[in-house]
Amino acid sequence: MTTLTHRTRRTEVSKNSEKKIESEEDTNQERSPDNEDSGDSKDIRLTLMEEVLLLGLKDKEGYTSFWNDCISSGLRGGILIELAMRGRIYLEPPTMRKKRLLDRKVLLKSDSPTGDVLLDETLKHIKATEPTETVQTWIELLTGETWNPFKLQYQLRNVRERIAKNLVEKGILTTEKQNFLLFDMTTHPVTNTTEKQRLVKKLQDSVLERWVNDPQRMDKRTLALLVLAHSSDVLENVFSSLTDDKYDVAMNRAKDLVELDPEVEGTKHNATEMIWAVLAAFNKS
Repeated sequence: MTTLTHRTRRTEVSKNSEKKIESEEDTNQERSPDNEDSGDSKDIRLTLMEEVLLLGLKDKEGYTSFWNDCISSGLRGGILIELAMRGRIYLEPPTMRKKRLLDRKVLLKSDSPTGDVLLDETLKHIKATEPTETVQTWIELLTGETWNPFKLQYQLRNVRERIAKNLVEKGILTTEKQNFLLFDMTTHPVTNTTEKQRLVKKLQDSVLERWVNDPQRMDKRTLALLVLAHSSDVLENVFSSLTDDKYDVAMNRAKDLVELDPEVEGTKHNATEMIWAVLAAFNKS
């Protein structure tokens, strides 16, 4: 599991001295890519997976850190949250024997195509699977982390490359070939830096100027992206450009957010259960 780290040259910021910024309360409806907050209406629409990969890519080099072994599972978690927020899947209702998020199975709500190849491929797997599986099991199956040879068919292959190609088509990345001594590797440098900076600023603002100290009042897609960025070990990339003081405040608040009890938060009014179920799965792994 990833951890949130502080720069060694920085001193700890006292949480009691943080000035809390008031922010307008989000609407009670979960927002899909088609009805996201109007402030982003003129921006390119990206899936959660595309946003996570974009945050993890080195701008000029066009590839993620070789030491990051978390982003693969993070992208699969993003697929499940994206499907839930688009009304395609949901968690089975809690029962006396299955109260915990990690015990409840992922159920199909609608099999109508989303238009995204990875989402539709996952949707097809979920529809065809009997018995149904939990969120944690689906993340493992989609990543290929299973000892059951009969379930390797559920592994999503070349996920990063396929997501990168989507970003190329949307004009955010380009495709190049780089030589690494013994082999050539396809890379995808960032060409639309404005879009990436918009995404970075959106996350920075969510824990600074627009911090509300209540995840239920946050924009659902922003909350999901913070959880996924943390789980994919790319949150440091988001906050690295901040000044010392703001960096510490942002890290403290993000740390507080991902250390909340998913079981408690998932039962609150207007909560998106799939976000908290994915966080619970990563906390357990």
